Amino acid sequence: MPGPLVGKHAKYETECGKCHEAFTRRAQTGLCLDCHKDIATDRREHVRLHGREQGALSQDCRQCHTDHKGRETDIVQLDKETFNHDFTNYRLVDAHRNVSCAGCHVAKVKFRDTPSTCFECHKAIDPHHGRLGERCESCHVVTKWRDTKTFDHAKTRFPLVGAHKSVACTTCHSGQQYKDLPTSCVSCHRLQDVHAGRFGEKCETCHDQDKWKTTHFNHDKTRFPLRNAHAKVKCESCHTGDLYHDKLATSCVSCHRKQDPHQGKLGERCEKCHNDTGWRKNLAFDHELTRFPLIGLHKPVPCEECHRSPTYKNTPTACESCHKDYHQGRLGTRCASCHNPNGWSLWRFDHAQQTRFPLIGQHQKITCESCHRAKSPPDLKLPMDCYSCHRGSDVHNGTFGQSCERCHVATGWRNVQIRN
Repeated sequence: MPGPLVGKHAKYETECGKCHEAFTRRAQTGLCLDCHKDIATDRREHVRLHGREQGALSQDCRQCHTDHKGRETDIVQLDKETFNHDFTNYRLVDAHRNVSCAGCHVAKVKFRDTPSTCFECHKAIDPHHGRLGERCESCHVVTKWRDTKTFDHAKTRFPLVGAHKSVACTTCHSGQQYKDLPTSCVSCHRLQDVHAGRFGEKCETCHDQDKWKTTHFNHDKTRFPLRNAHAKVKCESCHTGDLYHDKLATSCVSCHRKQDPHQGKLGERCEKCHNDTGWRKNLAFDHELTRFPLIGLHKPVPCEECHRSPTYKNTPTACESCHKDYHQGRLGTRCASCHNPNGWSLWRFDHAQQTRFPLIGQHQKITCESCHRAKSPPDLKLPMDCYSCHRGSDVHNGTFGQSCERCHVATGWRNVQIRN
């Protein structure tokens, strides 16, 4: 016996034939490989150290692994300082070059059985806790663990477009959760929902991912297309409740009832007079259909000049209700008997045709109030004899009676024509 066998071979110390064949030293390598079948496979398939390093592949085993040196002898003869890891199935590159052997090769585990995948080594420090699978190299590189590759989010169920492109991963993937995340807008932005859920959860109906404040909802596809002034109104001005449960009416008064200056006296069909370009612009009310058609100078008069009450109902139609009576009531209330709406001074009363007292001679020059003096009630039915008006200027003091027309004529008081 040349010497004690190494500890792992001690049980074969009395069975020399396990490692030696009489008179055939070269057969020893074959006997080694019969026992160490994994090494034999490596050499045959040219993998790992014994299949790649030229000496380990071609030399006899005893050249490196001599025995009979004692139980505690290290027959592996591995020099960790000079060992070339490139001959293994796992080349050390970048950050792995500076890792100590014990960092990967733990005690009581054969070197060849050391795991070679990222996940098998770094499972304990995986911040994703396995949620992203075991192919760490899909995102990370060995130069620096925190330097990730450009992950192609377009291959997921949620491609990043618009403003989402610049968002940090952790903003959406909080707690390192990457699997089964909801993709609806409201799932991330519920706390930022200025509508407080009143407009439902289909944010993309109005908003897009480029700029949240730029909306694109087409109201023309609804029963109420937004035109003119309505196009500038904020959604919340009309949709004060739940968008899907509170169905809004489309009549003007349904929104503007509190702003109705007519207090409902003119009905609820506001569009008969108003339009949505501007509430006070281009009023289209046809006054010809009322009891008071607007003609002459009445046409350009603003509505409020006559309709002092916003209800526009029961407005008086008499002239004196709007116009101050120049005659102070002496000629009654029927202004239209003399005047017309084309011009207040263009009066056309015909005393000869419309009364029993034609104005001739000097009577044509006097004012109406010279005869019609009473104010209230107006004195329109005056006596037609001369004496009733000229009693105060009778130079005869009544001695010739009251039939002045027997001598006098209307062309001139002094033009006397004595009649029998």
